Amino acid sequence: MLDHNAVAPPVHEHVTDAVKTPALIRLTHNTVLVRFETLKVYAALGAVRHLVETGVLRPGQTVVDSSSGIYALALAMACHRYGLRCHIVASTTVNDTMRAQLEILGVTVDQMPPSDDLRLDQSRRVARVRELLTRHADMHWMRQYHDPVHHLGYTELADLLRRALPGEALTVVGSVGTGASTGGLTRALRARDPLTRLVGVQPFGSVTFGSERFTDPDAIIAGIGSAIHFDNVHHHLYDRVHWLDFQHAMAATIGLMRDHAVFAGLSTGAAHLVAVWEAARHPDRTHVVIGADTGHRYTERVFTRHREALDPATLAPVEIGSLDQLTPPWAAIDWARRPYGPVLPVRERPREPRKDPVP
Repeated sequence: MLDHNAVAPPVHEHVTDAVKTPALIRLTHNTVLVRFETLKVYAALGAVRHLVETGVLRPGQTVVDSSSGIYALALAMACHRYGLRCHIVASTTVNDTMRAQLEILGVTVDQMPPSDDLRLDQSRRVARVRELLTRHADMHWMRQYHDPVHHLGYTELADLLRRALPGEALTVVGSVGTGASTGGLTRALRARDPLTRLVGVQPFGSVTFGSERFTDPDAIIAGIGSAIHFDNVHHHLYDRVHWLDFQHAMAATIGLMRDHAVFAGLSTGAAHLVAVWEAARHPDRTHVVIGADTGHRYTERVFTRHREALDPATLAPVEIGSLDQLTPPWAAIDWARRPYGPVLPVRERPREPRKDPVP
């Protein structure tokens, strides 16, 4: 039966407007999945739009950045929209499907050689970007890891959530990664409700919250952790932090599809597992799970191994009180919005970011 009162969907002027809009799926009474085709369109589009409008970028100019995949595609689409050229220094984790899309969009791709070492992969990418900037003075380095301009686009997502979940006390649960999505979204939400909570998810081996002494053979979980320090991670925004190993993330990702028919990436699965744990302990709050991307690039590493997956219902974290108590395979801590600032050697310090406004 036709619903003559149904609102017609909008006709978008560019694919970025369609892709950036997530589907909101209520998984339980107090968990809502924000499912994206590619989350980082918000970051890339918001950043590029701001830089074009303020005259930092001009049509035809080339932007460059390093990426493990979804930011690369998001940036390529933003450049397509605003008439910019794009050069990506790609992680070893970028697959043929992603690379083909980038090349069709006119992106020049430098891909790092195969490596199971996350630190080596990221260090190689940063070195290559610096080499390109030396050779091409007109290139603009987007610096998704360090430039606060990448927080700006998530204000729109915060507005969407406020409209969709009016009056609900929100807890954002998402992978930390570059810090832009969880940080930008939470800042914007706290502008209206300072009690909005933020729970970050990390893999073991990431320096971001001090687990670099651990080694997880499968720890290259794109979008969750890092082997280098990111200025866009604002530690004082986080109320809780969870660390999960690959086996737990895989179990959660398979479980999300089995229980809710959601085909998503590892970072989404890991965030969902954490949200289920937190939601059981805080039933009065709505836990918003950031689903960064679909599961397509994890088909071989995760989904074809579904018979090996652990049962998520049997998994639980060890609660710790300090980082020296951190232990795999799953640990959690009350971070309590405190700062975290290891001193970096001068040679590792990123270039100082511009003082762009951050919501």
